[in-house]
Amino acid sequence: MSASSRIPVIAQPFVSDRAKKTLDLIEEFVEKECIPAEGVFSAQLGEGEKRWKTNPPVVESLKEKAKKLGLWNLFLAKAHYSQGAGFTNLEYGLMAEILGKSKLGPEATNTAAPDTGNMEVLAKYGNDAQQREWLTPLLEGKIRSAFLMTEPDIASSDATNIALSIRREGNEYVLNGSKWWASGAGDPRCSIYIVMGKTDPTNSDPYKQQSVVLVPAGLPGITVHRMMHVYGYDDAPHGHGHISFKNVRVPVANIVLGEGRGFEIIQGRLGPGRIHHCMRSIGAAEKALEWLIARINDENKKTFGQPLASHGVILEWIAKSRIEVDAARLVVLNAAIKIDQGDARAALREIAEAKVLVPQTVLTIIDRAVQAYGAAGVCQDTPLAYLWAGIRTLRIADGPDEVHLQQLGRRENKSRKDAVAAKLKFQIEETDRLLTAAGFKAKAHL
Repeated sequence: MSASSRIPVIAQPFVSDRAKKTLDLIEEFVEKECIPAEGVFSAQLGEGEKRWKTNPPVVESLKEKAKKLGLWNLFLAKAHYSQGAGFTNLEYGLMAEILGKSKLGPEATNTAAPDTGNMEVLAKYGNDAQQREWLTPLLEGKIRSAFLMTEPDIASSDATNIALSIRREGNEYVLNGSKWWASGAGDPRCSIYIVMGKTDPTNSDPYKQQSVVLVPAGLPGITVHRMMHVYGYDDAPHGHGHISFKNVRVPVANIVLGEGRGFEIIQGRLGPGRIHHCMRSIGAAEKALEWLIARINDENKKTFGQPLASHGVILEWIAKSRIEVDAARLVVLNAAIKIDQGDARAALREIAEAKVLVPQTVLTIIDRAVQAYGAAGVCQDTPLAYLWAGIRTLRIADGPDEVHLQQLGRRENKSRKDAVAAKLKFQIEETDRLLTAAGFKAKAHL
């Protein structure tokens, strides 16, 4: 069954014929080109420090193939950007799911994080000069980028705590502070950091204190201390950097949109980015389910004389996984449609719902596959351990679940409390009136 034929019925009216054809091309490219090339990628990457200085040639080969197939810069939604391939957020969401099945798929099609979000920042908020210098080479896949927001010395789940100092001196900004989990900073092609810090720390509005500046990698005063590990994985050459800034100077022209606009920029960046993460995660769930099905039907892996597929609990795992991944997909596609119809700000509730639900759901499905494989499921012989580690971070990345749940709960309560109270009051009073009119005694109430 082709990818285009698996589009949920509820989403089909929103998917163009061109997008359907592209979906099928992406699936063939990922399944037949990207996934088989992952072993070559690891071999070309090598070992030790070499891994941080190498761009495996197989990646560039895949990028050229993707360009020839028209599978390039698929993520910039046509309703909001002119630089992309002309698809909607919904259409790209379906594509991102397939790309999420391969660690090479996103980069091969120039849709890898954090470059996607960074390109969206530059496309939406950057001026002409900034776009010429940084957006164009990013769109061409000639350079990579990193996004620097999280800090080691404060609780970054509350972004108002961001403390890196961005102080203006004449025609320059001077940066002092530290960042970590700068994804992409380890790549030798990483040429630009998009950095959030404080330009006006005393502003009475805590959401007007922050700004975003463009900082070329390798400037004097920048120290890359180490690459952080994700459950033991360092994700070379991509990496997640711990970086400090000591009197780092950039021109005033490197400010994005203007001083005090940091939160506005970040919200615009993280909305669609969360959808991208969620749809790639759905792809990871589908991949885990495939590995689960393969395991339980392996004739060499019988337990108590029977294949795993004969055990009722295993079949229940398969059924639950199918239900859960299909339900999670619909939540994400609903958010994508809402963004397409307005923007990320109009879809805050739907984005948060997807961001909370999807990683938890996908982790459950991966865990079932791990359990079915036993020891093999937690080692390098299957992709399951790596998938689990990557998805687990999403419950923290782009805001922890707890922050989104708190905001969701507050918004739901505030928007509905008065209407719900009034409706229930009316229904109780109307019930009493009808009872009395029919000759019965009204019921006692709380």
